[in-house]
Amino acid sequence: MTPEDAIVATADRIAELLHAGVDPHTPLRGAEWTVGEAAAHLALAGTLMADIGAGEDRPYGDGTPSGLAAANREALAVFPQRDPAVLGAQIADSARAFVTAAAGRSPQEAVLTPMGPMDRATLGSYLLTHLLGHGYDIALALRRPHMVDREVVAFTLPFMRQAMPRAVNAGAAGHHACYLLRIGRDRFAVTFTDGVPTVTDTPPRRPDCTIVIDPVAFLLLALGRWTAPTTMARAKVVAWGRKPWLGLRFPMLFTAP
Repeated sequence: MTPEDAIVATADRIAELLHAGVDPHTPLRGAEWTVGEAAAHLALAGTLMADIGAGEDRPYGDGTPSGLAAANREALAVFPQRDPAVLGAQIADSARAFVTAAAGRSPQEAVLTPMGPMDRATLGSYLLTHLLGHGYDIALALRRPHMVDREVVAFTLPFMRQAMPRAVNAGAAGHHACYLLRIGRDRFAVTFTDGVPTVTDTPPRRPDCTIVIDPVAFLLLALGRWTAPTTMARAKVVAWGRKPWLGLRFPMLFTAP
């Protein structure tokens, strides 16, 4: 499977969930949105990403979690479509439009996205992450199997790594620590210096805490769908090192984008 395959397959899975007869007023678990609103957001975001992937300039929010939330509310307020089947088709179509647009351009070409500048390949990772997060919410609300698995999570890591510095919250102020994350076969380091994280392929010094976490658990924790205690209770994460207790603190240093 390629990242492009994962984008299309995930969008298609979401479209299958949003079949005719689904109640758009079904509430999402632990969220203010309904299924119809989440689907509308995915349809709007898919078009936005496809346009950016095609080289268009589409400013959206200020790159912070709160700024993105405000932009999402404004966009939904002027987009009345809530029919799940219609929105599902739009989500699938926009995913294909993104893949088609990206195929004709260099993966290293820089683009400006709602989470700041990144190359086109990372933009694809961003789109996939976004689809998986909201697709997970919709699947749970409809009591259907979700589409987050180990294979597709690997393709979200380029975006997750780049987004970390933008998603840091006030709890990181003054924090100094070096973390080594092992997520399935992937690994990278996150080093905090006075509250500012730097993400590198390898740790610049001996890690204070090594975190080994199941890929699915990592994504759901990073996106705020799981909590750290829930992840630990499900035996999906292990931490060790000179300061193993920092493993519990690590996810609390970020606000999910």
